[in-house]
Amino acid sequence: MSRIGKLPVEVPGNVTVTLDKTNTLTVKGPKGELQKKFHDQIDIKVEGNQVIINRRDDQKFSRSLHGLTRALIANMVEGVSNGYTRKLEIVGIGYKAEMHGKKLVLNIGYSHPIIVSVPDSITLATPTANEITVSGIDKELVGLVAAKIRSYRKPEPYKGKGIKYAGEYIRRKAGKTAGK
Repeated sequence: MSRIGKLPVEVPGNVTVTLDKTNTLTVKGPKGELQKKFHDQIDIKVEGNQVIINRRDDQKFSRSLHGLTRALIANMVEGVSNGYTRKLEIVGIGYKAEMHGKKLVLNIGYSHPIIVSVPDSITLATPTANEITVSGIDKELVGLVAAKIRSYRKPEPYKGKGIKYAGEYIRRKAGKTAGK
């Protein structure tokens, strides 16, 4: 039995969870609403303030879905109650980010600025010129947008210049040495 899958998901009082006949789970909370359809091999039951996940058989595919489904439901409940945030840092002389309306404008060493537009459910903020905060209720979408922004200029290993996650360690390499 899956160690994660057999744990019930605790639902806070300000969150409502509903399940329909097509195995579609809807989670509503103070931050918003998320909806996701799950595979038919997994049985989902909403009992009081808990969501219980069971699998129908012991096939390898069903076992692989068991813990995944539980984790996705827990992320949905967490997202609508508290939300998710990823912080990015920009390192480099002259590198900066700024908001123009709902679009993010990145000046990161290219000959042109990069303009990033994001889905409506994601909120971008630039507290300083070298910090970007990505927040929203969908954990997968927040991580995807943060990874997309980081991909425009990944940190390089010699000076560490680029866009990195807050707290990310960049392994440094030694540069060239003078030959004899």
